[in-house]
Amino acid sequence: MSAILAATTTTTWDSPTIEYSALAPILIVLGAAVISVLLEAFLPREYRRPIQLILTFSALVLGLAAVWWQRGTREIAAEGSVAVDGPTLFMQGSILVLAIIAALVLAERHVDPAGDSFAPRASALPGSEDEQAFTRLGWFQTEVWPLFLFCVGGMLLFPASSDLLTMFVALEVLSLPLYIMAGLARRRRLLSQEAALKYFVLGSFSSAFFLYGVALLYGYAGTVDLKGIADALTRNAGEQGLVIAGVALLMVGLLFKIGAAPFHQWTPDVYQGSPTSVTGFMAACTKVAAFGALLRVMYVALGGIRWDWRPVMYIIAGLTMIVGTLFALTQTDIKRMLAYSSIAQAGFILVGVLATNAEGLQGTMVYLLAYGIATIGAFAIVTLVRDSTGEATHLSQWAGLGKKSPLVASAFALFLLAFAGIPLTSGFTGKFAVFTAGIAGGATGVVIIGVLASAVAAFFYVRVIVLMFFNEPPTEGGASVVVPSTFTTFAITVTVALTLVIGILPQTVLQLTQDAGLFLR
Repeated sequence: MSAILAATTTTTWDSPTIEYSALAPILIVLGAAVISVLLEAFLPREYRRPIQLILTFSALVLGLAAVWWQRGTREIAAEGSVAVDGPTLFMQGSILVLAIIAALVLAERHVDPAGDSFAPRASALPGSEDEQAFTRLGWFQTEVWPLFLFCVGGMLLFPASSDLLTMFVALEVLSLPLYIMAGLARRRRLLSQEAALKYFVLGSFSSAFFLYGVALLYGYAGTVDLKGIADALTRNAGEQGLVIAGVALLMVGLLFKIGAAPFHQWTPDVYQGSPTSVTGFMAACTKVAAFGALLRVMYVALGGIRWDWRPVMYIIAGLTMIVGTLFALTQTDIKRMLAYSSIAQAGFILVGVLATNAEGLQGTMVYLLAYGIATIGAFAIVTLVRDSTGEATHLSQWAGLGKKSPLVASAFALFLLAFAGIPLTSGFTGKFAVFTAGIAGGATGVVIIGVLASAVAAFFYVRVIVLMFFNEPPTEGGASVVVPSTFTTFAITVTVALTLVIGILPQTVLQLTQDAGLFLR
């Protein structure tokens, strides 16, 4: 007994070192999310909305300031689990900028006649007496704000994770709030709840694949650290049975999040059923975070075996572009068309990943920012086009919209042209960056598919523009544009301005990506 006590008293423990300044953007947003939960629990209902808005925007702006303050930082923080480098900071900054714009659209309350686009009580059955009672009381949903902040916090951690377990935790932190937010729509409640259930079930499966892949890679390398996996691949170059299986399963989880084929089936249903403001946030910010994580895994951990995974990724990138483009051609619902457009855009962005060079990393970051800005702006405009039953999402209802509301229709046309990659828009800058990087990286075949897919995609984008400006409004069942509050007006104005600036004067964004450099290994 005395020997045991002596051994116990002489044992020393190394306390973990946490670099709080390096983790500041993540900690600010997640800390605000915790405070937001407490506000929901203790504040009187009439004070919740203004205070939640102040807390949310303050946290996002402070997080963005922390990212800017850390520019030039290159270190591995939190006991090796978080990498703070140029690409991390650029993607975190992009997520925060996009989240600020998305929060403006989420805060809109003048568009829906009921005063809010979110269900008065999400847990109530659609059409039940419970839901009707909450509607009569005029209670509004404010629980969306802590969910939103937790989601943004997970997104900030996802591309910064330097080990696979931290990456899995970040994946769940960003995913679980999104599953709930997808089911919060006030109108079309059954469709919204169906979207949330599909997203949850399929997302759970993809997370299971991701975790199984982590287990196999740990069995091979004896570590979940990305650099440790890269070192193990160098030491044991001929023993890759577990690696191939582990990478395949890991990629399922990541490719699901970016909406790449054949893991895209959730995208159109979830985009259509979710509240449109949530759809815009989901489409823009989740893609940046997921591509950031994918790039880090591919470039840091698996860069030494790029010749093993590149052929499969060639097929996935080409299939994603083809599937997204062809299915978008057949859509008659504007949200489903934008969903399949999002799938095609994921294929274009994968060209930058396939390049496996500095230009590919920089081009991917430019494309993610440009696409995210245009996406939030496009979905913000969708929230404004309404009929007597709610949002008018059928394409026939958009006929003649350019004659009724030329400014709104022109802004939407600009976003569509950006998706098509037309010059003088941000989309052209992004496509040019990833395609040139793909050619330099030896992915010429995929680039050719991308160029052809872009030409075909231009058809369904231009089709909507022609419908808005050159068709007469329908005599019955047409839609009109609702005048929004300052929140949505400012969001659309900012996205239009940034789409033009990045397209006409791209030097600033391109310089930021060049200054970001490469991943810290």
